[in-house]
Amino acid sequence: MAELETLEKELISSIKEAADLKSLEEIRVGAVGKKGSIPALMSGLGKMPPEERKSFGQSVNKVKQAVTTELESRKAELERIALNERLETEREDVTLPMRQSPALTGRIHPISQVWEEITEIFADLGFSMAEGPHIETDENNFTKLNIPAEHPARQEHDTFYFNEKEDGTRRVLRTHTSTVQVRVMENEKPPLRIIAPGRVYRCDSDQTHTPMFHQVEGLVIDKDTHMGHLKWVLEEFCKTFFEVDDVTMRFRASHFPFTEPSAEVDIGYSKKGDEMIIGGEEKWLEILGCGMVHPNVLHNVGLDPEEYQGFAFGIGIDRLAMLKYGMSDLRAFFAGDSRWLKHYGFSPLHVPTIAGGL
Repeated sequence: MAELETLEKELISSIKEAADLKSLEEIRVGAVGKKGSIPALMSGLGKMPPEERKSFGQSVNKVKQAVTTELESRKAELERIALNERLETEREDVTLPMRQSPALTGRIHPISQVWEEITEIFADLGFSMAEGPHIETDENNFTKLNIPAEHPARQEHDTFYFNEKEDGTRRVLRTHTSTVQVRVMENEKPPLRIIAPGRVYRCDSDQTHTPMFHQVEGLVIDKDTHMGHLKWVLEEFCKTFFEVDDVTMRFRASHFPFTEPSAEVDIGYSKKGDEMIIGGEEKWLEILGCGMVHPNVLHNVGLDPEEYQGFAFGIGIDRLAMLKYGMSDLRAFFAGDSRWLKHYGFSPLHVPTIAGGL
């Protein structure tokens, strides 16, 4: 027992003399750690006679408790000393300029901003927004949209396919948000007036193309819908989006499997130095494709083409952002360069509205 008393005095003395928290931790590990001196005493209990085992174990526990109490007390004392030293030496210079808040320094990506602008405009025109999955069936992405089996868009050099399933079918990363139109027409009854913004995927990459980009599709289905309605919707959208009083648009005959007749739409603009001014007929820039929904598409989704007709259009959100805000390279949108975002990004507090301005 005398050995236990000596050990206790030595440990408590060394604890009181510990100069810092690091030294105290070393003492703690050496005293009550897994391989410390006190646990080593407990490991010898099994070799003692039963009558001595109980009293010796109680004595060792008392030493352990006393040492642990002293460790906690000294630790609290050293922490107070360390804190006081920091308070004495560390100073905050209140004359430094205040950092700007995240609300002022953060930036909304141009794609997100233009997405909100488009949504706001079409909501004001009475369109609702629809969404769909990015991974689609070949049937929804191609077949129901009247795209024939031999069409180039179905080839692997143009479309991202997943591995073939047991039944021979393969899913795809959707190549357009027209797949959302298919789902809406199959599950909702006309009249329909929806837009479907979202990400789409194609095997293409250069200054004006990326493997993943953003597109908004529009769809109107009713009994008396015609090309005049389509032209008015697109004109109103362009005037509001580019914030001009008038726009000049040119509809050129084209071909899309899912619309008939089909048209590509150009918008007129002029240049003043490096500035592009929307309006006039000096130069033309293609901005979208559109047309009347093909009767085969209506038939494929369970609608009677003799009763219903409609129009559809597809607009590249990335292209609109480039055109409106003067960005020349689409690849920079996805580079993650904070300097680019700081220059072209928008304040989080700037919420686009028709009344307040986009």
